[in-house]
Amino acid sequence: MSAHQFDEFERRMRRINRRHSKLSHGFVTQITDDGLVVAKPRKPRGYALVRGTFLLLLVMLIFKGFLHSNLGAVAYQAQVETLRGGNTIEQIGALAMTADPVTLSISSAISSLVR
Repeated sequence: MSAHQFDEFERRMRRINRRHSKLSHGFVTQITDDGLVVAKPRKPRGYALVRGTFLLLLVMLIFKGFLHSNLGAVAYQAQVETLRGGNTIEQIGALAMTADPVTLSISSAISSLVR
């Protein structure tokens, strides 16, 4: 077997193994126009959306805790009150940035780590 043939064989084996691993997570069979039955990988469910939303909320809470820790409670509350007096988008931001118990606990944890 020549080097070219071996490289071609290796590429084909990698492609087959990739397809096999995709099909091992579930598949759906379809019949093509010419009557051939083809297995296609099942589309992933919405787990990525749930995980992404959870990570976004986690990052937002950590950010709020970091801001609360750096600014202090009084200055943080003053900034939130400034947002409350703004337009609709700023009011929504003020609602999201209001200090909640989780933010306060993250803030105290960050303050204890820094000091």
